[in-house]
Amino acid sequence: MDQEGNKTADVVLIASVGRTQEPLEASLAEHTPHAAILIASEDTMGTAAQLRESYPEVSFKTLLLNDPENLTESFRLARKALSMAKKLEAKAIVADITGGTKPMTAGLVLALSGLGVVFSYVGGTRRDPTTGRVLSGSERARVLEDPTVRFHEAEWKAFRQSWNAWRMDAAAEVLGRLLENNPALSPSEHKFFRHLQGVTLGMASWDRFHHTEALTSIEGNLPVALAIAEAWHHGNKVRVLKAIEAELPRLKRLVKKEGRPTMELLADLLANADRRAEAGHYDDAIARLYRALELAAEADLHHRTGILLRKPETWPGGLQPLMQSRTQQLLGLQSVLDLIFDIDVQLGNQGTLAQKLRAQKLQMGDVLRKRNESILAHGTKPVDRNSYLSFRQVFAGLNLQAAPAWPKW
Repeated sequence: MDQEGNKTADVVLIASVGRTQEPLEASLAEHTPHAAILIASEDTMGTAAQLRESYPEVSFKTLLLNDPENLTESFRLARKALSMAKKLEAKAIVADITGGTKPMTAGLVLALSGLGVVFSYVGGTRRDPTTGRVLSGSERARVLEDPTVRFHEAEWKAFRQSWNAWRMDAAAEVLGRLLENNPALSPSEHKFFRHLQGVTLGMASWDRFHHTEALTSIEGNLPVALAIAEAWHHGNKVRVLKAIEAELPRLKRLVKKEGRPTMELLADLLANADRRAEAGHYDDAIARLYRALELAAEADLHHRTGILLRKPETWPGGLQPLMQSRTQQLLGLQSVLDLIFDIDVQLGNQGTLAQKLRAQKLQMGDVLRKRNESILAHGTKPVDRNSYLSFRQVFAGLNLQAAPAWPKW
């Protein structure tokens, strides 16, 4: 018995019922179930009743299908039958798709594919030459391969869901399990998924701002994965991989200027914040936007003057030593903006981004207050979507754009 009082069974048969009893008898003989869940219409309830009488050792349950030509209802009852079978804690669930109408068969297949169910079909060695029906006494049950297993539908769905939620490490783990647990993969399939895993791990590194590591992994795997996808004519795979290929020049520029505040790095940080927000992690996203304000001012200063704010040795000799000592006290946005503002004053620069940000800081008061109240900053409150969008609008107002969004499957 299970916890709800249902008898358990080693094998449960789910079967659509037609007008003749022989196919189901062959299936019962082949699979020897302890329990059977029959899906029958009003016209075939008599067949189901005959089976109950003929096989008292099997625990039968019958689900009534109101319209045997309704695919949606057939699908729903097949899912209900699966739920009932799972409650019996069966070691194996077999679905016989022989009997009933074509919508009943299609409903069973659609509802149960990719869920660990074994499919069965009763054919025959001899058929009536006029009707094409299997002749009584020649029935033979056949086990059918679930095509979704062969084509890795469950794993591919899990991979796509993880990637599209920007959980790249989880997506790579799915591919790792696929490679490890599927010895039947063809050589080209194995090569594709292995190199796709390398691309995915590269994207995970990129998402953590490990740009050099990301470039190495993506460049080492993308060409092979893309070539195989193109050979297979898999349009969606080609689309995504080509989109990543198109972003490689930007990644190379990030690597080339690694360690320096650049507008390219700012765009990368804003895109990263957008991905965190899209995943619902608004506290993480807001933290990135706060750093992006500092980075925007630093990148603008570096672009105009070559100065690295946090490295006084890159400053022109005319700047006061006292001002250089302030680099040791850059503890927040205000101190960064104040220092860059004073540097620009010393250099005679007007209308700079840092000066605009400093002037707008009072207008950003509510946005910054919500960030400071965040549990990931100085407070105890979570950040909501509206707070993120308000903060994000500051960058749009300054024409500071995020890098292009990564492709989704």
